[in-house]
Order: sequence, then C-alpha cells, then structure tokens
Amino acid sequence: MLQINSSKVSRWDQHGREHVVRVQRTGAQRTIRCDTCGWRKSAQFLPWLKAEEHLAEAHQATVDPADD
Repeated sequence: MLQINSSKVSRWDQHGREHVVRVQRTGAQRTIRCDTCGWRKSAQFLPWLKAEEHLAEAHQATVDPADD
C-alpha cells in the first residue's frame, strides 16, 4: 500500500513569483517548511491552512494556481 508522507501548498505573489510550503508527515505529527524563507513549524492539525496563512502574511502570496 502506497503512503504519501509529503505534500505542498503553492501560491504566487503579485510579482508572479511562486512560493511553496511543504508539509511532511511523520505519524500524527506534521511539519511545515517554507522553501522561500526557511520558516518551519510543527502542526498536528490543519497544516495546509497554516501554510496558506504563512504564504499570505510573510510573502503576500495569495494567488492559488488551482483557481484558473
């Protein structure tokens, strides 16, 4: 059985630059890490929401690539 232990949240800022936060899972614990600035945080619940919040607040990256 295949298990996926990582994912990413991508957003673009107003200058067209992509910013990525990766979510890694180890058991019930999840760690989120920003590729742009190196910010890290442990997040057991709602890690993708915390990733989106970091991208919006720290990088003003709010454009979702899935919203075409």
